[in-house]
Amino acid sequence: MSGARVGVVTFPGTLDDQDAARAVRLAGAEPVPLWHADHDLKGVDAVFLPGGFSYGDYLRCGAISRFAPLMDELIPAARSGLPVLGTCNGFQILCEAHLLPGALTRNASLHYVCRDQGIRVVNNRTAWTRDFEQGQDIVLPVKHGEGRYVASDETLAELESTGRVVFRYLGGNPNGSLNDIAGITNETGTIVGLMPHPEHAVEELVGAPSTDGRAFFTSILKKLVNA
Repeated sequence: MSGARVGVVTFPGTLDDQDAARAVRLAGAEPVPLWHADHDLKGVDAVFLPGGFSYGDYLRCGAISRFAPLMDELIPAARSGLPVLGTCNGFQILCEAHLLPGALTRNASLHYVCRDQGIRVVNNRTAWTRDFEQGQDIVLPVKHGEGRYVASDETLAELESTGRVVFRYLGGNPNGSLNDIAGITNETGTIVGLMPHPEHAVEELVGAPSTDGRAFFTSILKKLVNA
């Protein structure tokens, strides 16, 4: 272990917290369980909001989780520079909390999509992507019914012009996201949200056809160790 501590948040309905913790551990950091009802981030160096169906996706995906007690601590910490990664439902929560702009809506097909998906790395300068090559093509699993990224024309133009689009879909857009956007970042590159699941692509045994998700966790580890 490197000494770096990455919090993994569990909400009612979270499915991927154990996978997230394993991915953090395999990268050499210590995963720290964080419970949604707590008011303590336990001094972690970064936070991972994993996927699932928090609160059954009632109202809107992530809309209830955004008001969890732990979010009262996480939101100001993230705005002050704490690195945060949100995948799938975690991305939805980040948007609902206004830590990232835009929203995730029903897939254009109105069907749940579960498949391995081609992704292009558009920005490798964030805290979570520095171990990728700019323009690198990777494969990550997607599994969602409400993953269509939407935003106003003004917001989209800002994201594009400032390099805040981090990932785009390749080989067919699975959900109809505008501009093929699969993931975005905040102004400082410390907060990243994406619909694909890097935590499910870190081991040869279960990560086929790729282990491309590893780079998310080695990226944040290097940032924390070298900070």
